[in-house]
Amino acid sequence: MSLDLTTNYLGLQLESPLVAAACPLTGNLDSLQRLRQAGAAAAVLPSIFEEQIEHEEMEVARLLDFWALSSPESSDYFPQLDNYNTGPGAYLKLIADAKEQLDMPIIASLNGATEGGWIRYAGLIEQAGADALELNIYQVPMDPGREAASVEEEYVRLVKAVRENVQLPLAVKIGPYFSSLPHLARRLAAAGANGLVLFNRYLAPDIDLESLQYVPALELSTPDELRLALRWIAILRDQVDISLAATGGVHTAEDVVKSLAAGAHVVACASALLGRGPQALVELKEGLQQWLSTREYGSVRQLQGSLSLQHCPNPEGLQRANYMRALTSFTPS
Repeated sequence: MSLDLTTNYLGLQLESPLVAAACPLTGNLDSLQRLRQAGAAAAVLPSIFEEQIEHEEMEVARLLDFWALSSPESSDYFPQLDNYNTGPGAYLKLIADAKEQLDMPIIASLNGATEGGWIRYAGLIEQAGADALELNIYQVPMDPGREAASVEEEYVRLVKAVRENVQLPLAVKIGPYFSSLPHLARRLAAAGANGLVLFNRYLAPDIDLESLQYVPALELSTPDELRLALRWIAILRDQVDISLAATGGVHTAEDVVKSLAAGAHVVACASALLGRGPQALVELKEGLQQWLSTREYGSVRQLQGSLSLQHCPNPEGLQRANYMRALTSFTPS
């Protein structure tokens, strides 16, 4: 019996649920070609940051000048913006070249800083021919006077503004730190989002004990990180009409199977690719096929959502009962 690995994500028909997530390997045509040859069904390009392409604007200059004047030593913490590609041209060319040379959907990724920037660059990305756009929203609310509802409202307003200006399928990459994630998911879907990517890894800085400064820190994900996404994908699967992508911690075929069973339409891998190269996709695909064949599944769709909140045999495992059981059953070594 032949296996049907196809899935639908953001309205795009994919040959499998294996997506190359945004990472350095998706940032140039040669490595994109290797990822495609290894079995990537789609690829998300690295995020283009509005600050990188608008650094000459007055607001950015004023911000840097302010910090330089008020605290000269803090200016070293800001990245040297001149080291980045400061125009969208190279990014847009990568989209166009990838679309011309690769037979897989190309999903652009945008991290804006202003509503106007989100709208402007989303439009340019659409014109370049991307198949979809991932809105990589990164915010750190630090004002104790700001209400949580206003943070959620800003996400919704942003998605609505982009949707009103482009026809591209939109995925929204968010973090888990919301008081009512299902409510936000519904609002984002109503605002025009076609998919959610769960979850964004909000890379926190470390402290250098020699210089006593905050320094950037990046470590690859581990499989344990996937559990948070599994829970929320299972909860959202049958409650919100939206595509779901699992990311952060997908390293093995078992992780792929778990994600699909919880309800993900695709899995987006980055750390596995950075650690093992494009060959990781071959291993994930072969492992997924073997798991499905051994258990006589005919398709990925049979598996998808089979352990969602609505369909799993023990929904209490997604709720308080799991917390209580995990703590009371632990036996120290």
